[in-house]
Amino acid sequence: VFQKWVNREISNFDYLIQLNTMAGRTYNDLAQYPVFPWILRDYTSEELDLNNPAVFRDLSKPIGVVNEKNAKTVKEKYENFEDPLGIINKFHYGTHYSNAAGVMHYLIRVEPFTTLHIQLQSGRFDCADRQFHSIPATWQALMDNPNDVKELIPEFFYFPEFLENQNGFNLGQLQLSKEVVNDVILPKWARSPEDFIYKHRKALESEYVSAHLHEWIDLIFGYKQRGPAAVEALNVFYYCTYEGAVDLDALTDEKERKALEGMINNFGQTPCQL
Repeated sequence: VFQKWVNREISNFDYLIQLNTMAGRTYNDLAQYPVFPWILRDYTSEELDLNNPAVFRDLSKPIGVVNEKNAKTVKEKYENFEDPLGIINKFHYGTHYSNAAGVMHYLIRVEPFTTLHIQLQSGRFDCADRQFHSIPATWQALMDNPNDVKELIPEFFYFPEFLENQNGFNLGQLQLSKEVVNDVILPKWARSPEDFIYKHRKALESEYVSAHLHEWIDLIFGYKQRGPAAVEALNVFYYCTYEGAVDLDALTDEKERKALEGMINNFGQTPCQL
């Protein structure tokens, strides 16, 4: 697969899907859903210029520190963390770039995710201000908040329907602007959900991304996922998210085991290292 990708016989999209599959990710498990990168950082221009490197996100950095301003906070958090019991290793992020709640967040407008979201929120929609209502606003929130580190899901590259409230769900209204949350607000350069998907997919297959995608792959699936390389890359997550970090079979206390299982399912999981 790698050779085919290097020779450009398979697309970036297909390569990412195959890597996800090899690393144990699957559409059948919300806790291990396929993970895709944010690839753009320009969500405000009238036109999207894919020949301009400045429109792309820096793929060599975890999403939490793509904004240089957040790097200091993230570093300090890691350096100052001490677990008195010595169980929990230092980490940069207490959240994860891929977890069940994040998948439901993006896919809230389509079933079965709508129902799953409502179940997660004890029988109702979460408050409107926390809904996925705008792509530009979601990116801005990532840039402002080092605790929000959600990457994307594959649907952002082929499935326009998830951006439309075709079922007419009442998702509430935003507190400040009183704006009703309905279809997802798109970047200015996208004329429709279909147009967004078309241009976003084009961006994924662009020359710039083809030349830099391996840097992101190193962080998520490769050598910068663990150990000293991960520390240096500001890419260490909560210990429970790593494969083999916890031996559930060794836990004899049923309650403790259930709690830990729940935590792993909700916290998100780092893919198997390839």
